[in-house]
Amino acid sequence: MAHPPSILQAIDTIWIDPEVQAHPLARRIRDSLPNVRTRTGVPEPRPTTHPASIDRIKKSLFVTKSRGHLVKPCPGSRGRICCGYWVINAMMHCPMDCHYCVLQTYLSVPAMTIFVDEGSIHEEILARLRDRENHFFRFGTGELGDSLIHDTLTGFSRRFISFFAETQNGILELKSKTAAIAHLMECDPKGHTVISWSVNPPEVIRQVEPKTASLEKRIQAARQCQDMGYWIGLHFDPIIAFEGWEEAYRGVIERLARALDPSRIIWISVAGLRYTRQQKESIRLRFPETPLFSGEFFRDEDGKYRYLQKTRIMLYQKIISWLRQWDPNLFIYYCMENQRVWEKTFPHPPRNTRELDEKFDQRIRRLLKNG
Repeated sequence: MAHPPSILQAIDTIWIDPEVQAHPLARRIRDSLPNVRTRTGVPEPRPTTHPASIDRIKKSLFVTKSRGHLVKPCPGSRGRICCGYWVINAMMHCPMDCHYCVLQTYLSVPAMTIFVDEGSIHEEILARLRDRENHFFRFGTGELGDSLIHDTLTGFSRRFISFFAETQNGILELKSKTAAIAHLMECDPKGHTVISWSVNPPEVIRQVEPKTASLEKRIQAARQCQDMGYWIGLHFDPIIAFEGWEEAYRGVIERLARALDPSRIIWISVAGLRYTRQQKESIRLRFPETPLFSGEFFRDEDGKYRYLQKTRIMLYQKIISWLRQWDPNLFIYYCMENQRVWEKTFPHPPRNTRELDEKFDQRIRRLLKNG
């Protein structure tokens, strides 16, 4: 099962940094797109607030080396409980076009960017794992781009799966909105890789997640990955409030329950729609008919706009109750929520980031012990 082939066919220019033009990964990418114009050099930066600039970024690919660290703690958000996640910056930006995507304003890059520094990534991960050998660390490639979308060009995921399979206390999460999982079939994750999908009702996917796989294809891919021995993650993020949302989200959970084995779901995140002022301006310019802003929002202490707290609590209570009806043992957490919301919706909420990170550690240990 693969993503629609047109998703990478839109690329019309490959830029190769002169410093890496002889690198095997640069050659592999050139060979994978033989009909695409290749240029040696560095593309000029573009203002990411302009719609034409973002469209141009999604049609260009830049292969280069990093000038800084490639493995970093998730920055989180001020006043929020974070989960202690570590971000692998193997690539930046995405050819898909979700209306709410933070990358539209968060990244000032001239093209979709792929870094060739896998050796450096391995070294940084191993240094982190050695720092606390009795603690499980979670790493992911899907924060600054989709984890699977470029795999036909790079082969990153297969190599990272093999790398993490040999670690004692490292867990890799590959987040995606594609259904491109066929290339993962022959890998042996040894319990150390999670394949995750963002899920939303079909009508939300059609309206605000262009160029992504349908909900049904995502669920089918998740089932296949479970059968192949992978742990599965699900992300109800962002939850979008609209007329009829209750029936729509309940329907998503019912479809998940019919297809997936809950004992092979390692975690589920829940989070409401949020955005910055700059992000909203960009969304309005690029998608003037978007339904995203039909609710009531306020500017929170971290500068992001969110649904009113009472609205978020109501949304979360409903969705979590449906998930608990499916299986009361599901591990559910919030992405970037405040302590007040946790306390209103969980019987034993974490008090801070450290406590939530420890809950993940306990969850992973228990599942790996039981196989």
